[in-house]
Amino acid sequence: MGNLRAPAPLRSTLTLRDLATALVTSGEISQEEADRILKANMAADTDRRHPLELVAQASLKSLKSGHNLDLERLTQWLAEWAGQPWYHIDPLKIDTPSIARVMSYAFAQRHGILAVEIRPDEVLIASAEPFKSDWESNLRQAVQKDIHRVVANPEDIRRYTVEFYQLANSVSKAGGRQGGGSAGNQNFEQLLDLGASENPDANDQHVVKIVDWLLQYAFDQRASDIHIEPRRTITQVRFRIDGVLHNVYEFPGQVGVAVTSRLKILGRLNVAEKRRPQDGRIKTRKPDNSEVELRLATMPTAFGEKMVMRIFDPEVLLKSYEQLGFSKEDRERWHDITDRPHGIVLVTGPTGSGKTTTLYSTLKQLASPEVNLCTIEDPIEMVEPAFNQMQVQTNIELTFASGVRALLRQDPDIIMIGEIRDLETAEMAVQAALTGHLVLSTLHTNDAPSAITRLMELGIPPYLIRATVLGVMAQRLARTLCPHCKAPGPVDDQAWKSLTRPWKAPAPEQVYQPVGCLECRNTGYYGRAGVYEILKLSGDLSAQITDQCELEQLRLDAYKAGMKSLRLSGAQKVAAGQTTIEEILRVTPESQR
Repeated sequence: MGNLRAPAPLRSTLTLRDLATALVTSGEISQEEADRILKANMAADTDRRHPLELVAQASLKSLKSGHNLDLERLTQWLAEWAGQPWYHIDPLKIDTPSIARVMSYAFAQRHGILAVEIRPDEVLIASAEPFKSDWESNLRQAVQKDIHRVVANPEDIRRYTVEFYQLANSVSKAGGRQGGGSAGNQNFEQLLDLGASENPDANDQHVVKIVDWLLQYAFDQRASDIHIEPRRTITQVRFRIDGVLHNVYEFPGQVGVAVTSRLKILGRLNVAEKRRPQDGRIKTRKPDNSEVELRLATMPTAFGEKMVMRIFDPEVLLKSYEQLGFSKEDRERWHDITDRPHGIVLVTGPTGSGKTTTLYSTLKQLASPEVNLCTIEDPIEMVEPAFNQMQVQTNIELTFASGVRALLRQDPDIIMIGEIRDLETAEMAVQAALTGHLVLSTLHTNDAPSAITRLMELGIPPYLIRATVLGVMAQRLARTLCPHCKAPGPVDDQAWKSLTRPWKAPAPEQVYQPVGCLECRNTGYYGRAGVYEILKLSGDLSAQITDQCELEQLRLDAYKAGMKSLRLSGAQKVAAGQTTIEEILRVTPESQR
């Protein structure tokens, strides 16, 4: 931001006047603006606030670049002025247990510093006071390694110092309370002592803090899933963010068991049952006070009980088709299929492709006071007051098929079947459609035309498919480019041809490439959007559904009738600057003709 370096004699705590003078000298702000900042903070109690924060709250713009002088940009300027590297603290990349052992919490807080990386021969120490060095010799002697200084956001240092040390302290004390046994059964017996009070839900306070941190942290990082996975000696925690798993933390094995048990209590699961998979749910709040639901699923593994929590944000039910990634043409085709009074509508794709979100959003828009909308799910993903939802319970023989049979006696208008897995369920879906109901369901197939042959493989006669199936939509989720940092770039002709083969669609003049910034954690991607292939069955296409139906010919004729393949749909998003060629190639199957 500026080429001016700090004067050599300045080797003490930064003052607001020091900072304001340096910003004026380097041409970032005017003298009038500096005077205004100094005057505004003259009488304020600013002892606990860093001068950078006081300048940032003035909401000024750089005279050099025109950018807003927010706290992160001012921190970058300070690093350059001080001649030290700038460092952004990404909590997902911090080895919290290790950095907490570098120095005590009191030492870190007293000097306003935080260890952020431990390398074989040096330790990176973040500070917002680049000219204070009174702590260096003591720390160098304690860690027996070189100290490499970096400049970081003072707000981040203050926040993460508290969070990291509190978490490390809770993990340490939770582990310490459980004794030192090594056998799995012994650990579990000791774990039960945590809740051995008059109130069986009263878990150890340190475990409670760890679980609270874990959930809030997941919400803060936009995670869609939390994986708690036992290993031989540790329990690994991973978050899925924008479809990609990230390592987050490693708990000692006993602490991992305690955390899983605490979550099982919250989800009303049987804490003592570790041999069988269990399902449950938790309803809680995000930091912004909005409600969120978590679906819990446990599974016994070689080293203990694995838990996955899927985070369902109720706001997805309020998303429009545009927000889900539907193009104008996609919306028209989907509306044309789902606005029919009766028939079967299928959504296909692998696990994690967004089928549930699409179905719920569609049902939300179909639901009205005039219709009776019922669902049978395994399990109920999100509770929605506008629907009548029933959950599959195989232990009492409440299957998809028997559930649909029960729903048909409830005078429904619209039925949603979580998944068609077998012939009996498929036959009930067909029966419901033939008797005047709109049925929505999912299948696991790679593309839309394959759903037709899958129904035939299950045993549904072609004439019943022709009579009931209105359309099929296949979908995938592709990461979208971060709007804060994406940049135009040249088109890779070879990659574009691979993406649009065999349509030979003309390449756009330019495409956008991922760059990476603080908002997207330097991945270049932020959020995901759907890529859709919508097969509308009518006329000639329906006539092809016979015992001699050829999948390839059906697919070819569907393309001629206006269906866009997943890859071609993705190519349109690439041309619109929403995602990249590489991302579409990664998530979609190869187009066939």
